[in-house]
Amino acid sequence: MTLARRATAEAVGTGVLVATVVGSGVAASRLSPTDAGLQLLHNSLATGAVLVALIAALQPVSASFNPVVTLVEWARGSLDRRQVTALVPAQLAGGAGGAVVANLMFELPAVDLSGHDRATAATLLAEVVATAGLVVVVLGSLRSGRVETVALAVGGYIAAAYWFTSSTSFANPAVTAARALTDSFAGIAPASVLPFVAAQLVGGVVGLSAAAHLFPTHEETR
Repeated sequence: MTLARRATAEAVGTGVLVATVVGSGVAASRLSPTDAGLQLLHNSLATGAVLVALIAALQPVSASFNPVVTLVEWARGSLDRRQVTALVPAQLAGGAGGAVVANLMFELPAVDLSGHDRATAATLLAEVVATAGLVVVVLGSLRSGRVETVALAVGGYIAAAYWFTSSTSFANPAVTAARALTDSFAGIAPASVLPFVAAQLVGGVVGLSAAAHLFPTHEETR
């Protein structure tokens, strides 16, 4: 498997994921303009469903779509530094492209910086929780060795985390940065991006530590 192919898969997957998050948010706000709960339901179902599809389709090549997950894989020895430095920029670029495409599909400006400030103490704690949970779900489901288990677990978790976290579970630095490019339902103000990303990185460390305790390797169980 060439690194270029893996980077392409990460860019495409992250791009489609962001296009789904942004596009379904715009569609939901237009279809249900007075019902925020219904808007979130549309958005969460679309995001969960597309994650199942993308992971199932791209897992044979590469299907992290998330810099935190990629960094966790590096910390666990599954990736080397050269791979990380190729995959993370691909995720960031793909996410930005997905936001632009979604804006254009709904006749919005290609880039329209969001004015939706989201960073509060509560939402930052929510991002730590959401990201830590995602890492545990990913690492735990990977132990099954079955692609469908990973896809369903991750898609289901994210769809649920939209509802049980006050931040609506961004849990992904590439998606977070990309969502700053749209002033729509799914947008996040640029000033909120760095605090969200910092919280997600903390969540990644927490999730990795929890997974190491829950799912020890053979060497650690001796």
